[in-house]
Parts: sequence; structure tokens; C-alpha cells
Amino acid sequence: MTDANAQGTAAHTQPTSDNSGRTVPNRPAATTRHYDAPDADCVRGSEYSEILALETEQRKRAAEHRRKRGHKHPDHAHPEQERSHGKHHGHRLDDDSGLAHIRRDLAESVATRADSLTAILKAIHAHPETAYEEYFASRTLVDAVREAHPNLSVEYPAFGLDTAFKVELASADYDPAKHRTIAILSEYDALPGIGHGCGHNVIAVSGLGAFLALADALATGPEAFSGRVLYYGTPAEESDAGKELMARAGAFEQVDAAIMVHPYFIDVADQAWLGRRECRVTYTGVSAHASSHPFMGRNALDAANLAYQGLGLLRQQIPGSDRIHAIIDHGGDAPNLIPASASLHINIRSKHAPTLRALSRRVEEVLRGAALMAGVSAEVTWDSSPMTMPVRTNRPLLKRWVSAQRSVGRHPYPPGTVSDTLAASTDFGNVSLRVPGIHPLIQIAPEGTGMHTVEFAHCADTPAAVDAALDAAFGLASVALDFLIDDKLAQAVRADFEASGGAVDVEGYFSDM
Repeated sequence: MTDANAQGTAAHTQPTSDNSGRTVPNRPAATTRHYDAPDADCVRGSEYSEILALETEQRKRAAEHRRKRGHKHPDHAHPEQERSHGKHHGHRLDDDSGLAHIRRDLAESVATRADSLTAILKAIHAHPETAYEEYFASRTLVDAVREAHPNLSVEYPAFGLDTAFKVELASADYDPAKHRTIAILSEYDALPGIGHGCGHNVIAVSGLGAFLALADALATGPEAFSGRVLYYGTPAEESDAGKELMARAGAFEQVDAAIMVHPYFIDVADQAWLGRRECRVTYTGVSAHASSHPFMGRNALDAANLAYQGLGLLRQQIPGSDRIHAIIDHGGDAPNLIPASASLHINIRSKHAPTLRALSRRVEEVLRGAALMAGVSAEVTWDSSPMTMPVRTNRPLLKRWVSAQRSVGRHPYPPGTVSDTLAASTDFGNVSLRVPGIHPLIQIAPEGTGMHTVEFAHCADTPAAVDAALDAAFGLASVALDFLIDDKLAQAVRADFEASGGAVDVEGYFSDM
């Protein structure tokens, strides 16, 4: 067998001794051949990336066209003409709701704290910590709150999680029977081996800056607003679902709305975030000698292979935004034994909660069918790590986010600008099905930069990331202020939430599968 791209090695070994001093017979060294991929010098998926980039550009142009037709006011100039990095919090603010003076206070707070917020952003970036190990990040954020407002109630750790925290800010006249509560969320976990390749250090500082701005406003003028703001530190978004564990511990039971922001490669008000479930299946058969008595065995690896192929075939019958990805993580112990045990680890994702449940059923049917064909037993386990649900975006709150971002020189593109093909998952979806919420995206990286990459991690510690964190802090604070003060907005928020399906029993959602 020859191949121009093959590289082989073979050698003879000299007699050796084992630990007891006995001579081990000579054995020829194994022969290994390596084959380069025929397209190793190409960027795989580049054609798809180019198509998606073109699609996004077309949608952006359409959005720009609609915006220019509908907004002739000079305050709505093109973003590139209006940005003034480092000083953009001095722009004219929206007077429509009569809150301009308080918004100016919020903007001034963010600007005044810009240096300390920047230092925290960089410090968390320089100390990346994975799920449930975010001791430095959580402590840094809590210390910043305690230093700025020592009289606030701080619970750390909180909700049974070592790296979660809760800070409460309430007006002097706060009455839970009359006033509303809004939660501002910070994430701060990083990715193994990559660091802050999802920019959670930016999320952390955005939430912190927003909360401190509201606390500053209330300290300056006790009449600034009536209501309560909860600042939550939420660990383990990347590899688990920390917000789901917090929710089950009661974090959102007395919350009327929840808001946060995520860094991205474009300013966009919203995009699809898929729900995700984890499934593990273990097949158990009967071991036998693979040569002399294979007919005495029941091959668990056959079932695993049939299941893997069945999942691949199922992809043809699911929507384009759905996902199934799986690995066979155990396939036996030796090739001369019929495998008595084999297992798969599977993730599935879908854009809507009902379709996530439907896809779960289909997947389990495939797994059971594979067991039947191979004549083995199957044990199927769902959600050993908590599931994440699709994000439900509250449109009235989102409109206020867009308005706040325009006031600081950003013009988020509308939902749908970015293809659903690029959708990922987040445990904020679990929150958004319990209470009204928003999860907009803000640009820190050049267009097309993929999240969960080294390149995105680099972008999370740049002047663009700092500007985004400061703009987002003002935006979140402004949305929170609107929600607490504006009764008509609050009514619209609740109406939109109920029209979208109302509160969902997330914990028990899949119990009737």
C-alpha cells in the first residue's frame, strides 16, 4: 500500500527486561502511517461563512434603509459618524419619558466610574475561571459594590452556589405590593483553554456598571425612582446552567423582569438563542469471544452505531435551526470481545420550547429503536446538567434598550439581521420563560468573528470592549429605570409576556415526555 501523502515508521526493537528482570521477547515496533487531509490548507466551512456574511450584509442594508426612511432626526445619524469613543455618554438623551435628568445622572455615573470599571474588565479577563470556579471574578464584583455603597445588602455566596451573589437596592418607599423589582445579571465564567472567548468579562462589568449607576442615582436623589433592583452574579453559563440552579433556589420568584447583555460581532437587538438538552444513553449487551463464539454475544457497540446513524438520518426531518450533536464516548474494551457496554453523549438544541420537547421525544425513540435492533438494553438519562431553554425576548423592554443605545451613538440592527444558523444557547432562556427579559448583543469584535475562539477572547480586552461595556451599562440602567417608573411600559411588558405564553414551569417542562 502506497500513498504520496502517507508517512510511515517501522523499526525493530532490542530485547528488554520487565520489572522482575525477565527478558521480554523481541517485538517489532508498530507501523504508523499519517495521512494529511486533502484540504488541510483550506479553511473548512469558509464557503458557508461567506454566504452567511452576505446574508447578514443584505439584512443590514435593508435595516439601514428602513431606519433612514423612518428616522430623519440628526440624533439618528449613522453610527460611524456619531461615535466618540471615551466621551459618548455626553450625547443628548431621550426626553420622551420625562426622565432625561435621571438618565443624565446614570450617564454621568458610568462616565465617572469608567476607569474603575475598565480595570475590573481587564482584571477578570486576565484571571479566567471556568464554571463554579469563578472566585476571583465574583469576589471582585462584590468588593466593587461594597466599596461604592457599603450600606447595601450583599449575600455572597448565594442560592447555594459558592460563586453566585445577590445585592439588593431598594428605594426608601419601596413597597412590594405597589412597586416593581427588576434583576440585572452579570456572567463571568470563562472557557477551558480559551479564556474569555465569549466575553463574559464584558457582561460582568456591564451589569456592575448599570447597578452602580442606579445606586448612585438613588443616593444622590432618593426620589429618583421607587422600586427595587437586584444585582445577581450568575456563575457557570458556559458548561452548565447556573441560572437554572439559582431559579430553582428561588432567585426569580419575586422578580418582575430580568435584563442582561452579551458581547458579539455586531450591534443587534436580538437573535435566536436555542434551547439545549443533554442526553446520555448506555447500552448493555452480552460479552463473548469475537472469533470463536460471536453468536453468544449481544453487541452493545452495534446499538451505539445504529443510534449514531439514526440521529444523523433524523437531521433531515428537523428544522434548519435545530441541532443534534453526539459522540460515542465508550465502545468496548478490546476488539476481540463482543462489547457488552457502549454509550453515547448527545446534545440537542431547538429554537422553541415545544420543538425542543418534540425533538427530545424523537431522539429517545431513535435510541430505543437502536437497542431493539441490536437486542440489547438501554438506559437513557436526560439533563444530568440542567437544560437551557430558548430565549423569549420581551419586545417592549427591547425597544427601550434600542432607544437607550441610540442615545449613546449605537444603532442596534433589528432582530433577524443575523441568521438563525449562527444561533447558540444560554441559560438566560431559563430566566426569560419565568419572567419578562431581554438579552441584546453589543459589538466588541470585527464582523464575522466567531465566539468561543481565541480571536474573540482577544477582542474582549480591547478599547472596543471597554466602550461596549460602558454603553451597555448605561443601556441596562436606563431600561431598568424605565421599567420601575413607567407604569404603561410595565403593563406592556406583562401583556407581551403573557401573549408569548406566560410563565413556564421550566423545571417540570419535560416531565411528561
